[in-house]
Amino acid sequence: MHNNLFQIYIVDDHQIVIEGIKSLLENEAKITVVGFATNGQKCLDFLKRNKVDVVLMDINLPDVSGIELCEKVLKNNKSLKIIAISSFSQGTYIRKMMEKGAHGYLLKNANKYEIIKAIEIVMQGGNYLTPEAEKAFKFELNLQNSLPKITKREIEVLRLIVEGYTNNQISEKLFVSTDTIDSHRKNLYSKLNVNNTATLISCALEKKLLESN
Repeated sequence: MHNNLFQIYIVDDHQIVIEGIKSLLENEAKITVVGFATNGQKCLDFLKRNKVDVVLMDINLPDVSGIELCEKVLKNNKSLKIIAISSFSQGTYIRKMMEKGAHGYLLKNANKYEIIKAIEIVMQGGNYLTPEAEKAFKFELNLQNSLPKITKREIEVLRLIVEGYTNNQISEKLFVSTDTIDSHRKNLYSKLNVNNTATLISCALEKKLLESN
């Protein structure tokens, strides 16, 4: 860090958001915005050549999701801190972002003081989630922990059931007997406490089982 300044880099595909964050932070003595990118590739190119302390990263980017970008960036820049700054407040996004190594999660309605607080906390080695994001994150983790353990093969079968394939079609696709598929289907019914295909599908969608795997 130069002169104890926190060097901040912004990744967002909306110029107005970038300009907004820059103007919020421009008079802060401890913070300098060293650049920005409007897509993932520009961000990766910049970070290959420049050292920054914190990346404020949108999740919804034109060429790659922020979740994937977070993982790629941290692979090559171990000491970098990433704070997601997103309009998505769903627990799934927050969990996936934190699993990929993000240090914080802000919503786009965050004010200047919250952004600065998040930067300071992650630079001290902590994590910062905006209160709404923290609530959604905890709810998501509880949901994940309360889900029955479903095997990888059962998820494959479930995905094909949701897509409308019959047992015979699934057995052809996965190169196993229809009896095996029938057995997977029965296991899914039992684990999810349902007794027909329609409720199995609605339960899978409601619990976001296919998103989590």
